[in-house]
Amino acid sequence: MNEWINAQESAMIDFLKTLVNIDSGSYDKAGVDAVAAEIIERYRELDFEIEIFTNETFGNNYRLRHKEAKEPNILILAHLDTVFPQGTVAERPFSIEGDRAYGPGVIDMKASHVLVYYAIKALHESGNEAYKDVEILLNCDEEIGSHSSRALIESSAQGKKAALVMEPARANGAIVSARRGVGTYQLKIEGKASHSGIAPETGISAIQELSYKIQALHALSRHQEGLSVNVGIISGGTSVNTVAPNAYAEIDVRISTEEQGIEIDRAVKEVCRKPMLDGIKLTLTGGINRPPMAKTEQSAQLVDLILSEAKMLGLEIEDISTGGGSDASFTAGVGIPTVDGLGPVGGHQHSDKEYLELPTLTERTALFAHILAKLGS
Repeated sequence: MNEWINAQESAMIDFLKTLVNIDSGSYDKAGVDAVAAEIIERYRELDFEIEIFTNETFGNNYRLRHKEAKEPNILILAHLDTVFPQGTVAERPFSIEGDRAYGPGVIDMKASHVLVYYAIKALHESGNEAYKDVEILLNCDEEIGSHSSRALIESSAQGKKAALVMEPARANGAIVSARRGVGTYQLKIEGKASHSGIAPETGISAIQELSYKIQALHALSRHQEGLSVNVGIISGGTSVNTVAPNAYAEIDVRISTEEQGIEIDRAVKEVCRKPMLDGIKLTLTGGINRPPMAKTEQSAQLVDLILSEAKMLGLEIEDISTGGGSDASFTAGVGIPTVDGLGPVGGHQHSDKEYLELPTLTERTALFAHILAKLGS
């Protein structure tokens, strides 16, 4: 399989270029569905059947199984969306400089789609039928919380032996065996406008209230325990000479245990329940939307299998814990052994410097094919 995969490098790069050169931000339904169409076309050639879960606003979600698959034991998760708006491809399309490929979504996670397809095809070409033990889920909205796909992910994970999540590997090639959970909240503050020069005393500043809330929310963090609260976006006011009648904040929460999630949810709500200033109205929405992904005894066995296959291929990698969230939390949350970070190596995700280390595309494809072969046996 390894020789066959290495011989496909040029075709893999062409496929990657096609995917990267399609704008597919989370809110771009046409673009997300166009990326899916390119991927699905290739799987159909391998006799995979496609189940479509339609969305009106966001892209569709898709479940792929080989026509001879009965009850697949392996779930592969890969998201179709990126964080980049329409027009990004026109500004900076797919390019290669040295051993790196660049472009919107090149590592997060369009290279992973190429990797999964060619790993499946390598099994097919070699006569290894492990691909019949695979179910692939392509979801449309991971970058904005997977609100339309979470239930599908959780239901698809039920009864599986393993969930393999295709977020990119860490910069040193490490895979991910644990993640912190994530919560997002939106705080709307309504005050009372007044001219700041003529009658400042009759106004009620929503921005002043927000300043109190930011201090109180950040004070909830206990970084040494893996619990953090960050007010990452704020806005407010109408003009510099007006007491601000409105303000807004978006709050990010990271947790390491489910118990922390319950605790911090209660604490955030308590901070935002009562205003410091008379006459202020507070409205809080949101909550914990990704549970923590803990490394369990079962997932540790899956990690050991992956590291063993990597060592056989001459790859020295490790598993790590990270603070970022992904769909791996949903499969781990329903008790399925889960490993993430199985994509190729790259960096600077979500920025105009995002890149893929090209040599790792075939390298990690070979590893993934061997992982599937081992699990499928």
